[in-house]
Amino acid sequence: MPQPSYTRGRQDKPLLTLTIGQAFDATVARHGEREALVVRHQGVRYSWRELAAEVDVHARALMALGVEVGERVGIWAPNCAQWCILQLAAAKVGAILVNINPAYRVGELEYVLRQSGCRWLVCADAFKTSDYHAMVQELVPELASHGVAELASERLPDLRGVISLAAEPPAGFLPWAALAGHAGQVEVAACEARQQGLQFDQPVNIQYTSGTTGAPKGATLSHYNILNNGYLVGQSLGLTERDRMVIPVPLYHCFGMVMANLGCITHGSAMVYPNDAFDAELTLRAVAEEHASILYGVPTMFIAMLDHPLRSRLDLSSLRSGIMAGATCPIEVMRKVIEQMHMAQVQIAYGMTETSPVSLQTGPDDELELRVTTVGRTQPQLETKLVDGDGRIVARGETGELCTRGYSVMLGYWDNLQATHDAIDPAGWMHTGDLAVMDDAGYVRIVGRNKDMIIRGGENIYPRELEEFFHTHPAVAEAQVVGIPCSKYGEEVVAWIRLRPGHSATAEELQQWCKVRLAHFKTPRHFRFVDEFPMTVTGKVQKFRMREISVEELGG
Repeated sequence: MPQPSYTRGRQDKPLLTLTIGQAFDATVARHGEREALVVRHQGVRYSWRELAAEVDVHARALMALGVEVGERVGIWAPNCAQWCILQLAAAKVGAILVNINPAYRVGELEYVLRQSGCRWLVCADAFKTSDYHAMVQELVPELASHGVAELASERLPDLRGVISLAAEPPAGFLPWAALAGHAGQVEVAACEARQQGLQFDQPVNIQYTSGTTGAPKGATLSHYNILNNGYLVGQSLGLTERDRMVIPVPLYHCFGMVMANLGCITHGSAMVYPNDAFDAELTLRAVAEEHASILYGVPTMFIAMLDHPLRSRLDLSSLRSGIMAGATCPIEVMRKVIEQMHMAQVQIAYGMTETSPVSLQTGPDDELELRVTTVGRTQPQLETKLVDGDGRIVARGETGELCTRGYSVMLGYWDNLQATHDAIDPAGWMHTGDLAVMDDAGYVRIVGRNKDMIIRGGENIYPRELEEFFHTHPAVAEAQVVGIPCSKYGEEVVAWIRLRPGHSATAEELQQWCKVRLAHFKTPRHFRFVDEFPMTVTGKVQKFRMREISVEELGG
């Protein structure tokens, strides 16, 4: 009988039964004077003890603002010290942190705040082409006329107030610098009692994933989910208090806040943010000047660093390992990372937000070929199986949908029982939608997707969401969206558009229309205007044929 495509990860690594606050406090007690957080673009350096002081005062301030256990606090900002402080402070008081993509526009922001029922929003003033203050004021014009914690918004009735990271924000915003001043209203003992009353399996984080049915879904994750995932990813890397990790990946994503921040926090490793967003030169300088041993990134980041003229002039010899995730890595890129960036033990990780995120990972000693052709083996304390269309486990070497079960599977989609039911089966298996093959040694190779999801530069894009979005344009009768290969980002978005009779629109007009309403990574790079779409005899759109035609015309 052929061996089934099922594996169970190592069971000798016990899971942590702590809240994030408890794990953080334990690290502070062990390594208090060691460096914990370096934020180079802000000129910030904290020891573990200094970081704890910031976290504790802001935890008390949140309580003073009336934040209760289970209430949602949104964070809409690029990488910065305040992001890390809020992540830990919110966890200590039992709040649920809602990660908001810094690239979101007004409509996306409104949806996330409303769907999650956010009570408070913490936001930057601006980032790249986004004016966060202006977008918040558009959504909540009442903000300027209300006192602290007294907001009454027509469009966002749950929202109590907005905290700005700017030194002097417009009227109505509570400056972050003034937030700590509210801590005196809450006794230290009251904050400690709040933390002691929390359970490790309570929700602590909501991360929105693009929705296959148009609306993003909020993956709800517990302390147990994400603390253990960060811990076990770090275990695979061999993290210790002597490691220094450079983190150019975004904190709003699991890669940053879980695999990086929580991976470091559970092992006492220093967190180094080179900039508010990825910059190849600043990342390379951070590695060299901070004597970093660990570096994270998606393949496009590593390609940019390898190609940067400064790289060969910097001493990167302190590096030993790191993680590359988010997309498949070409073998030549992996070889150069190992040879030219000294990352002999670099690992590949695979997962999804709904699984906290990592479910499979290569090991430090895996052969190069395994690190570029597979996503590794099942992580400790998890199970993996590959199933056919009937839900039956396929034999090794056969293609099936990858499913994950164990501690990392989310609690569910926030306030969306149907979507949760569709994603997690009655036996507790999370269905990823990815098609994979498992070999005799248990290594898994991703071969495709049974959903139409596009992965561009590590960001998941669901065509259905974009197609429904295009239908709100007055000139668009119908839209179909596909992805085509791209050497820089992995995939690029192509929109096929059928215009309404008597209407006109150019690619440039639609692109500009998208840019002011969508996160930049979702905006299609290419447009193709058609009178009809390739169809089957039964009238179904042939996306595979659209993809083939797009590749023929545009390359890829």
